[in-house]
Amino acid sequence: MDTAPPGSPSPPSAPPAEPFTPRRSHVWAWSLWDAGSAAFNAVMTTFVFTVYLTGDPFGGEDHASQVLGFGIGAAGVVVALLAPVVGQRSDGAGRRKLWLGVNTMLTALLTALCFLVYPQYPFLYLGVALLALANVFDEFAVVNYNAMLPGIAGREHIGRVSGQGWALGYFGGIVALSIVLFGFVSPGFLGIPEEDALNVRAVALFSGLWIALFSIPVLLAVPEIRPAHRGPRPSVARSYRQLWATLRELYRDAPQTLWFLLSSAVFRDGLNAVFTFGGVIAAGTFGFTLTEVIVFAIVGNVAAGVGALAGGQLDDRVGPKRVIVASLVCILLAGTPLLFLDGTAAFWVCGLLLCLFVGPAQSASRTFLGRLTRTGHEGALYGLYATTGRAVSFLAPTLFAVFVSVLGAQRWGILGILLVIGAGLLLLLGARDPERARGLGGAGTAQGT
Repeated sequence: MDTAPPGSPSPPSAPPAEPFTPRRSHVWAWSLWDAGSAAFNAVMTTFVFTVYLTGDPFGGEDHASQVLGFGIGAAGVVVALLAPVVGQRSDGAGRRKLWLGVNTMLTALLTALCFLVYPQYPFLYLGVALLALANVFDEFAVVNYNAMLPGIAGREHIGRVSGQGWALGYFGGIVALSIVLFGFVSPGFLGIPEEDALNVRAVALFSGLWIALFSIPVLLAVPEIRPAHRGPRPSVARSYRQLWATLRELYRDAPQTLWFLLSSAVFRDGLNAVFTFGGVIAAGTFGFTLTEVIVFAIVGNVAAGVGALAGGQLDDRVGPKRVIVASLVCILLAGTPLLFLDGTAAFWVCGLLLCLFVGPAQSASRTFLGRLTRTGHEGALYGLYATTGRAVSFLAPTLFAVFVSVLGAQRWGILGILLVIGAGLLLLLGARDPERARGLGGAGTAQGT
């Protein structure tokens, strides 16, 4: 029985395995799930539905934003508490793909039900509840989705495959946002009436269908994993005991893995804030209209997708740490001028540079951890990845608000985001390259544990 913690170094005496060649059909089927998830991340929670939900019909921007914040925050607490156990139990049961499908379909259903959120104040709480629950199931799906990466890609190709997934996610966002913009919002080619915000509510139905359709390939084409251990499925209480045992073992035997989980949690929070507050800053500080914000989001997704593809290729050649460090440095250099420049041209140039380097940083972060995992333990470790990210997810939003409040202008919130990214970069410098942490002289394989 394999009792080593999931992120511990591989035994030095293990013989080298044959090179692993990913199956193209598996890679594309897996990557298309990322394209589907863009309808939830880009359309529902970033640029369209949350903007609708925080409008005047729901009690005004300040009050509705507060309710939305509490709802999404509560969802984050649930994810932080349950994600590691969700991943651990899917590892042990050998049902990673099954739970990816279940959680994805629940996300799609809850997204579609947002169609019932009429532009009246009492429906604010229904909308927030639906989005919060969808957020929980989406995060659970991501744990299982990420955990499939090492087995699909092999460690020699994990960077390229992860980059392709991120890129398709961004390109899926481009297509979905374009359909929403031209078909539902302006000029509304689909001809859906605006009465009772029917055109915006219909976006929820479109997004739910988009999520479900793009999840089908991975559910049909990629085989289920074999369970890491045979035997009865552990109880929830036992799963938590196993979780704490894993954390203690990681602290003792694989401290570099824990250090990366900490550092990545910090810089990922900063990267998320780039997209979360990008539209707000574009409109409030640089004078973008709503249509211009959506157009920038589409072009920004193109830049991020190109960056993720290029970064994935570099990841396999030079390692994920170098890709992340270079990307974070470039983000700091591109974001700093926004503290002093004015006008839409400045935001277009600096903002697109930010998007270009956010993609490879996010993709390489996922592969960094994938290179550290032991076969059969991916779900548990990616569950911890989700939990650590949620545990510090208050940093960038809080510093954004603090700097805006203290310095009296929205643009200074950018400084708060840059400080979080800088702190994550400094922490990452203390982490060893994953191949060194695993004690390998070169790239291994998905089976080489």
